[in-house]
Amino acid sequence: MIDAPVIEMRGISKSFPGVKALRGVSFACARGEVHALCGENGAGKSTLIKILSGVYRPDAGEVLIDGKAQHFSHPQNALLAGISVIYQEFSLLRERTVAQNLFLGREPLKNGIIDSRAMITETQRVLALFGIRHRIKPETLVADLDVASQQMVEIAKAISLNAKVIVMDEPTAALNEAECEVLFALVDRLRASGTAIVYITHRMREVTRIANRVTVIKDGEVTASFDTVPAPEVIVRAMVGRDISEYYPEPAAPAEIGKPVLTIAGGSNASLRDIDLELRAGEIVGFAGLQGAGRTALAMAIFGAAPLTAGTMTLDGKTVRLLTPRDAIRAGIGMLPGDRKASALVLMQSVRDNGMLTARSFAHALGRRNSNRFIGIEGMDGLLDQMKVRAPSYEQEMRFLSGGNQQKAIVARWLALRPKVLIFIEPTRGIDVDTKASIYHLMRDLARGGAAVMMVSSDLPEILGASDRIVVMRDGRIVGQFDRTATEAELMLAATGEAAGVAA
Repeated sequence: MIDAPVIEMRGISKSFPGVKALRGVSFACARGEVHALCGENGAGKSTLIKILSGVYRPDAGEVLIDGKAQHFSHPQNALLAGISVIYQEFSLLRERTVAQNLFLGREPLKNGIIDSRAMITETQRVLALFGIRHRIKPETLVADLDVASQQMVEIAKAISLNAKVIVMDEPTAALNEAECEVLFALVDRLRASGTAIVYITHRMREVTRIANRVTVIKDGEVTASFDTVPAPEVIVRAMVGRDISEYYPEPAAPAEIGKPVLTIAGGSNASLRDIDLELRAGEIVGFAGLQGAGRTALAMAIFGAAPLTAGTMTLDGKTVRLLTPRDAIRAGIGMLPGDRKASALVLMQSVRDNGMLTARSFAHALGRRNSNRFIGIEGMDGLLDQMKVRAPSYEQEMRFLSGGNQQKAIVARWLALRPKVLIFIEPTRGIDVDTKASIYHLMRDLARGGAAVMMVSSDLPEILGASDRIVVMRDGRIVGQFDRTATEAELMLAATGEAAGVAA
């Protein structure tokens, strides 16, 4: 049962130089409620949450906790008032342990000395709530955890604070289906205990799965509020101001799929076993599986970051040995990593400079004479325009762009080299609904231009909607192949080993 509001934000407005970020926004969340906050990237959601958490001060309006007006001058004040925010971009200290991150700034003391044993015991208790106590150890360095595990640690940190309000910003972006269900079960338990949860996501099925109410923000204003969760298409229309009639592009026609561009026979390394694979021109191949199944390991092997130690790989019919990413790039293979900010972007450099990073590095190796492989520096603005990257100027620092525009800029970087194979890892992580559709259409355009597209994703609807063929992996092996008429249940059964994969 939903209780009285624990937080209220009334008439919140906030401006930055040249930008009116929020205009009279009101929002409330009650005890025992999951209130979904939806909107495109740049709609104002992040600004609203930063005001709630004390990062920004509002120009107008007020924040109330349990009916009392609050004036947070620092995030620590909001934390002490019982507000904990799990940001999409992790705030963990990579060179400290899981336990040290959970208790950062509030370490338990014994005789004036940090009580490490107490920290570890409490960390184990919190991790046990997720059912991951044996997968993540309190003594493990955060730097040694994968992205999904780091997300779990972020959530565990918020829970350990016993907050009145927990704000979750795209909490499932790095999680697979099984991990999402663990998170949803935890949200249900928090709701039952009376915790108020503000849940920000671009995944409509998550909204319908766990939310009690929905508020939609567009261009800094509330465009819709729903006391009961409506159909996803109603929420989407309120977010983007129009219907998305073709969310996923049409699949490739048989005539559009060409010959194999890349093949692997008997490929193995420390993470992979006996991989037999073909990626064909004009085709998008989606890779599904649980965390650690080998999907990213296979992408890294193809990109030369974790080379195969056995088996053969051919590119356009010629045997190749890709021992480094430079080898792969020279051969015509590009990759968009899952953690773009950590692995693909120089955030303090301009959009244009980020787009030209690879082209500049390989200009001498590829040469201007090979016009099918290299577009000169002067063409980068044209490629960014082609990708519809939205920025006041391409001299703008990359850190100020939304996640979707950052992703488009990385694609523009690879287009400068005309890749034969382009690998997307979690291509729409943290990207709004409208931009997701543009990314899917972009991948289809790349395929129709003759590229072979490999897509690794933890989002099964995305895998089913955007792929021409689906490969399921488990324990470093390919365990099944399906066409896009498969169901989520069939893919999950293959991924978990409950049923054998059906050849497409």
